[in-house]
Amino acid sequence: MSFTLARDHVKRGELARRSGCNLETIRYYEGIKLLPEPARTESGHRLYSIDDQRRLRFILRSRELGFSIDEIRSLLSMVDSGAYTCGEIHALTQEHLTLVSQKIKDLKKLERTLKNISSECANSDAPDCPIVEALVGDAG
Repeated sequence: MSFTLARDHVKRGELARRSGCNLETIRYYEGIKLLPEPARTESGHRLYSIDDQRRLRFILRSRELGFSIDEIRSLLSMVDSGAYTCGEIHALTQEHLTLVSQKIKDLKKLERTLKNISSECANSDAPDCPIVEALVGDAG
């Protein structure tokens, strides 16, 4: 192994430290084939190239933005093929944005519901609780 190769490659522990994720996360992404099988030293240590490091950052940032594993797989497939347009990436991102917007709408509805049932509660030592009643619902 040349000095350049060793300098440009890092072991898994260093990759985890640099990326801010844990070793298990890296193993997981390798296991589901988002990260390729890394090169190995003669003694079997995994060595991650600059490209592997960039790919991991791409995956981690995509996860931070709420992209699913399948969405990330699609993005990476387009990027890996090199045959993508900005419009195609934009379309996938817009689909994701639509899902995020719906989740926000659902969470706001959930928040309103929880505020409403909480406001009916006297927060006292009484055994009757409107929150429990709201959760049980009217079965009749």
